[in-house]
Amino acid sequence: MQSTFLAWVFRMPLIKRWSLMFCHKSESIAEHSHQVAVVAHLLTIIYNKNVTVGTNNKRLSPERAATIALYHDQIEVYTGDTVTPIKYHNSELTVEFKKLESVAENLCLETLPEELRDEFKGLLLSDQIEPEYARIVKSADVICAYIKTLDELKHHNYEFEHVKQNLEIKLDKLKELPEVAYFMKTFIGSCVTSLDKLL
Repeated sequence: MQSTFLAWVFRMPLIKRWSLMFCHKSESIAEHSHQVAVVAHLLTIIYNKNVTVGTNNKRLSPERAATIALYHDQIEVYTGDTVTPIKYHNSELTVEFKKLESVAENLCLETLPEELRDEFKGLLLSDQIEPEYARIVKSADVICAYIKTLDELKHHNYEFEHVKQNLEIKLDKLKELPEVAYFMKTFIGSCVTSLDKLL
């Protein structure tokens, strides 16, 4: 029997993010997932540089973080992109969205041949992902949304002003993590720089 797993993955470029907002430049969940994977990989390398011998913190795998990030929005081929203000509008709605996401995660898993599913549980099912990797990928997700916001504002799309304010509140909390603070100081400034200035 043919697996449809890859067919669903290849539909990720069709699912647009920021669906209720005007965007200067559209963004698919495939593009976003790639960017989150790159940032998660970097964050994990930075995290490992800060792990000192004798601490309780263990070194993490940058490759595992990047792979989890590649799949972190896979469920949206079933659910579409749900904007944050709607998803978290009230606690009842949030609970229902979480249930929907859990169903979608299992649907994704079930598209794989049965003999491969155990290998993918720790990538597709959020309750199977270790908290330290979930934290890294979530941080990368917020950072990528922030970079997108800066880019939209650079192109005078002021619809993203409130998004920037909300993301900065999240980032202020995330900067308590050394890897996020280092990333923001080292990389964020050049992310919306023109090609001429980069060269």
